[in-house]
Amino acid sequence: MPVAIRVDGLGKRYAIGAEEGMFRYQALRDVIADGASSLARRVRGHGSATEPRGTFWALRDVSLEVPRGQVLAVIGKNGAGKSTLLKVLSRITPPTIGGADIYGRVGSLLEVGTGFHPELTGRENIYLNGAILGMRRAEVRANFDAIAAFSGVERFLDTPVKRYSSGMYVRLAFAVAAHLTTDILFVDEVLAVGDAEFQRKCLDKMSSVVRDGRTIVFVSHNLAAVKALCQRAVLFEAGRIVRDGNVDEVVDAYLSTGRTSGTDGIIADTTPRSGSGEARLRRVRLTDRHGQPISQLYLGDTMRVEMTYDVSRRISDVVASVGISTLDGVRAATVYSTAHGQAGWSFEPGVHRIVTDIDVTLLPRLYTLDFAVARTGGNEIDYVQQALDFTALGVARTGFDSYPWATVHGYVRPAAEWQRTTADS
Repeated sequence: MPVAIRVDGLGKRYAIGAEEGMFRYQALRDVIADGASSLARRVRGHGSATEPRGTFWALRDVSLEVPRGQVLAVIGKNGAGKSTLLKVLSRITPPTIGGADIYGRVGSLLEVGTGFHPELTGRENIYLNGAILGMRRAEVRANFDAIAAFSGVERFLDTPVKRYSSGMYVRLAFAVAAHLTTDILFVDEVLAVGDAEFQRKCLDKMSSVVRDGRTIVFVSHNLAAVKALCQRAVLFEAGRIVRDGNVDEVVDAYLSTGRTSGTDGIIADTTPRSGSGEARLRRVRLTDRHGQPISQLYLGDTMRVEMTYDVSRRISDVVASVGISTLDGVRAATVYSTAHGQAGWSFEPGVHRIVTDIDVTLLPRLYTLDFAVARTGGNEIDYVQQALDFTALGVARTGFDSYPWATVHGYVRPAAEWQRTTADS
């Protein structure tokens, strides 16, 4: 598959508290106008590997390839180097060492209003931004009506953008970057700005861009959007790539970083919880059909969950529930003790054990269990989230059944019966 972006040993070093020329940011219009329309752009840094005092590496030894037409997510904590990578690839700032080959015309949406001139009107900035991105005036004119309609600021196109709100700024900036004809699009946290309606429009437009076969490098903390748009993700820590692979696996690895709860089943007194407190969850266990503790569940296996509660005073009309969620908070399934018309329980003071066998075929990924007891009327007694983590495997215990795709589609596999007949039968 043809490569759109090739990064080789890229590093970016900054001086702490200094304003040296080699570390200074340049305006987007100054650096992108230089050869923005060329088919292949080369950025190459030269620098010593010896680190001077008072510096830090925002990027260090970054190498990757992005095939043409792929949507790559770049995720990680604040300060991990994600935005610096996009600024280097967009030629906003030069690398200190290493380099990157970029094959195709590039569009960038890295900051609200990047490349806009505050004294110019929205209409003039559309043409200016298009020129910065290497577009001919005829190309901008052909897309102008679609840009204006998408932005939602048609009434204010002849108003200087210095009078725009930040929301209007980002609407117009995203509209320009998304509608102009580029081969590669760099997007940094645009979905963090704007209302829910605008964010939905952005997701729909980016999905359309993906269908057109364009290459996108997408930096975002919005993990739902990352999973919806991207096939692949790279995880950054301290300027380095520490994980590269399927988007679901990399997101789970990111969410697992630094987790100290949800691993041994012991629910400490300091564990965050809510409810009136007459009963408190103390321990949970996930076991196989023979009662042996497990941390991995084979495809199609029934899961047995054991809960130990400490009840401080008599309670009645109690319903217990177990929720199965992904680490990013998506609920895959919930089971209740009052299902199928069963009555609520009563508990005397003391330690009580509850066991449930859950027959659900979970698709392969990392999950966590949430636990609650409440009165049947809805009053919460104890609710603990992410109390125990486990992994659902993509293969069955016998080896005769397996999940057929590398990419996970959904969370559960429902039981279904299929029939096939001819159209005239």
